[in-house]
Order: sequence, then C-alpha cells, then structure tokens
Amino acid sequence: MNNPKETTDHGSASHHPPPQPPPPSRYESQKRRDWNTFGQYLKNQRPPVSLSHCNCNHVLEFLRYLDQFGKTKVHLHGCVFFGQPDPPGPCTCPLRQAWGSLDALIGRLRAAYEEHGGSPESNPFGNGAIRVYLREVKDCQAKARGIPYKKKKKKRKINSHNPNMAQDDQVMIKIPKLE
Repeated sequence: MNNPKETTDHGSASHHPPPQPPPPSRYESQKRRDWNTFGQYLKNQRPPVSLSHCNCNHVLEFLRYLDQFGKTKVHLHGCVFFGQPDPPGPCTCPLRQAWGSLDALIGRLRAAYEEHGGSPESNPFGNGAIRVYLREVKDCQAKARGIPYKKKKKKRKINSHNPNMAQDDQVMIKIPKLE
C-alpha cells in the first residue's frame, strides 16, 4: 500500500529550498565585526589573553590602541587652537577616536559579551573603570574643542513595516582588521 505522503520523481510535490533568514541588521553586523576584532586583539597580546581572563584593563588598552586609527583632531593644552571649535589652520595635535564612537563601541561589545555567554556581573565592558574612562575622553574632547557636549535628541527613522515604530540611528566605528 502506498503512503500518500511519499512522492515519486514524477510526482507533483514541489521542492522549495528552506526560507533564508533576513540578513543581519547594520547594528548586528557591526557588533559581530567589533566582537571578532576584540577577540583578535586579545589573541595578538603577548602572551595571548583568553576571553575568560579578559578584564577591564584589557578593554581600556584596546580603546587606547584604537586611538591610532581615529579621525577626530583633539587639540593639546599647548596648542594655539585649544578650545576653538573651528580652528583656522592645521596643527600637529593627534587624531583620536571620537568619544561617541567609543561609547557606541562599548555598548555593542557589552551586548556581544553577554550574547556569547558572559554574565552581566562579570562583563568587563560594563565595568565602572570603562565608564570613568569614557567620561574623561568626553570631557577632554569637549574642552579641546571649546564646545560642551549637550545631549542630542536622537534622529528617528520611520519603520517602513510599522510607521508607528521608529528606529534609532546607529553610531559606527571602523576598526581595522588585525592579523
């Protein structure tokens, strides 16, 4: 007796590939890249550092390491342009990562840590020392520019699927690949 659920090569049963999941959001893609880059940074330490032995000092070193790839001019105290929001000429002051970029990076890494099984209590990205460092960077950059940071209202995008929902803009930081 034939089973009605069985199909033959000549049957009319259609063979559809399984539906593909939607591509990850820009935020999720950036979070994955940031997580992979931080993991590579730890592996490149001498001696290499495992994620289970990572602490807030490794995170602070990583943030300082990233400064070399920054694009934000931060005037030093001795610079003639210190405290000027729009300096009229070039200077030799260093380029650094912008405070907002570092803050967004830490937020993504903090979330990624917990998604990869880390507990919120032991999350090195949520350590108070990281918050203090970010506050110092923010204050230093504000003084160097002569502009105090004011909390900006977030720009909202209308969600095309549900016009009543808005999506926050994402702050992105480009991190070079480590090898």
